[in-house]
Amino acid sequence: MTTALAWLAVAAVCVAAALFGQTARTAPTRRARRASRAARIGMVVSMSGPWLVVLLAVAGGAVTGQWLVAAAAALAGIVVVALLGLLLAPR
Repeated sequence: MTTALAWLAVAAVCVAAALFGQTARTAPTRRARRASRAARIGMVVSMSGPWLVVLLAVAGGAVTGQWLVAAAAALAGIVVVALLGLLLAPR
């Protein structure tokens, strides 16, 4: 039961992080020039990074059998990836 709730929390955080990345991507900008390389990388990280972290955590849980630890690692990884995307593409 605890493991299922942990993975449900992972799914909720992952969806929230991906939606946050999507809003950062579609937010209007004042500049007409092309985004910098770091900003483009930041958008890719903030949009696809949470899903990649979940896939890696599921693979780690399947290999080791420690699903609760994998869920905790996924939560931490999603937060780190979302913050990294925010730092690279703050708007």
